[in-house]
Amino acid sequence: MSILSTLKKFMEKKETMNLEIYQEATPNPESLKFVTNLHLLPNYYAEFKSAEACSESELAAKLFTVPFVQSVFISNNFLTITKKPDYDWYEITPELKEVIKQFVYSDRPIVSNALLEKGEAPKAQASDDPEAKIKDLLDKYVRPAVEGDGGYIEFRSFSEGVVRLSLQGSCSGCPSAAMTLKGGIEGLLKRMVPEVTEVIAVEE
Repeated sequence: MSILSTLKKFMEKKETMNLEIYQEATPNPESLKFVTNLHLLPNYYAEFKSAEACSESELAAKLFTVPFVQSVFISNNFLTITKKPDYDWYEITPELKEVIKQFVYSDRPIVSNALLEKGEAPKAQASDDPEAKIKDLLDKYVRPAVEGDGGYIEFRSFSEGVVRLSLQGSCSGCPSAAMTLKGGIEGLLKRMVPEVTEVIAVEE
């Protein structure tokens, strides 16, 4: 059974289940991770940085109606919400959780079918190709740790020894992101893939 079919069946039963939402801090003080017992976007991710960019997620669009929301990142079973600096989490967290809860129980799709289908694509397999090795290492060692902090790192390109990555979710604008990129990810890739000389972050 495909991920899309499984998720559709799961969503049909959601009215009878007790939705659970809890929040986790992230290394970025402006971002908070909201973990649920739903598969929101299995094996894929989507980041929305404005209300106008939310055509593939009604939930993200709904969250942008809240004035203090700056960006929304959705992946697997969690959302990472980045707030505007003028607000404190203890004041706005209850409202965000209520928006998420009410939307889930409205029986509207959380993300579009097009996004769900992207999560069904097979991952790249490791090989002797340096780029394939880099992608495999990111999938196995980097992404699980980064997702644990409410973020996501996307491979963009590899050329002339330089790996280019995009930092999303709580990683975007995080004060410790540069240290993680250079001290952690770059060190790992250099050790495991001799062809790598540098790892840099690129903008969207």
